[in-house]
Amino acid sequence: MTSTAEKEKSKLTIAREILGNMVDRRVLTALDVCVRCGICTESCHYYQSNPKTDHTPYYRAEMVRRLYRHFFDPMGRAFPKWVGIKETTDELLSKLGEIAFSSCTLCHRCTFACPFGVETAEIMRVMRGVATATGHAPEMLEELANAAIAKEENVDMFRDIYREQVKELEKEVQDRLGDSKARIPVEEKGARMLYVPLAGAHTIVPQAILLNAAKESWTLAMFESSNYAVFLSDPVRSKRITGRVIKEAQKLNTEEIVVTECGHGYTTMRWEATKWFGKLPFRVRSILEVLDDYVREGRIHLDPSKNVQPTTYHDSCNLGRKGGIFDEPRRVIRASVKDYREMTPNRLESYCCGAGSGLVAEPEWMDIRMQAGKMKAEQVKQTGASLVITSCDNCRLQIGDLSEHYGLNVEASSVSELAVKALK
Repeated sequence: MTSTAEKEKSKLTIAREILGNMVDRRVLTALDVCVRCGICTESCHYYQSNPKTDHTPYYRAEMVRRLYRHFFDPMGRAFPKWVGIKETTDELLSKLGEIAFSSCTLCHRCTFACPFGVETAEIMRVMRGVATATGHAPEMLEELANAAIAKEENVDMFRDIYREQVKELEKEVQDRLGDSKARIPVEEKGARMLYVPLAGAHTIVPQAILLNAAKESWTLAMFESSNYAVFLSDPVRSKRITGRVIKEAQKLNTEEIVVTECGHGYTTMRWEATKWFGKLPFRVRSILEVLDDYVREGRIHLDPSKNVQPTTYHDSCNLGRKGGIFDEPRRVIRASVKDYREMTPNRLESYCCGAGSGLVAEPEWMDIRMQAGKMKAEQVKQTGASLVITSCDNCRLQIGDLSEHYGLNVEASSVSELAVKALK
């Protein structure tokens, strides 16, 4: 029987290996450059909502720094307490896991506040990778990541069921457009665009209506854009889940992959995929960029008088701060509503909704994310809007929960759904 000491030693070995693999030059520079000045503190929505040391970006980075020195610094190995390591291995790894997954949404707002540009979110990714490898990751995220892999392994079992479901959704598209020829094609070879949805009709039907209205050559992906292994900071599973869509696009010979309104789904396919697969043979865009093109090119026509309620927009951290997609959704929204109101601050300085990077998937962390979303709730309230448009499904769920929790009395919707309501 394996003793507790042997188990801890094994976890220690795994943690050291993961740190050695994940702490590259960029992360090591971030660990070394941080001078703990605290300028980043006020930028964090966790700290703003609940000001304590544990919620400061530099404290989170310090936890990783201590562990790294414990493994790779001669003095840290010989005298762990000198570098701040006081807990036993399992206690420390458990604490690191909780900090990484429940007290940081990897929003990168602190990076833009830091005079040295320290990427605390990348340091937190390392912490998540260590926690995942040593068995301290949230169980729900593990299950969702494994389910995505299982879907690919058993795709023939899902294919017929999926096609039947899509056929039913196709009727909704035809009814909305008054066109019996409107389609939701699936796995159609030669289509110009492969559209990648999430699991849910709300990321298929509105987009299908708009793609048909624009007379686009497109096909629906078999697999969804979400990749929960990215939240786990598990590169092996992340690559495999992303690879499902890439293989499908190659098989169908599409010119571009278009990702639905999903923050992490877009950044993973747009930026991370090239690290794993090299240069992709097709373009990757967000549906927001596509809709913006349709509006500007006159391929779809929107009537703002169909949406008269005061409307505001929440910038997704992934699509906005990390992806640079700021103007595209705003142009579509402004073409769709009569009364548009900006939150303050917005764009690069926008506050995270408080549920990103997998936090929304953990029911037991509901209180944590409600508190973390306090700044966003205050932003929404200050606009006086009754409709909040988001470009990310996690954000949309969070805004709905924040509305109920803080009594905001607002509706959350997507850019695509808003555009459909405004469609002439």
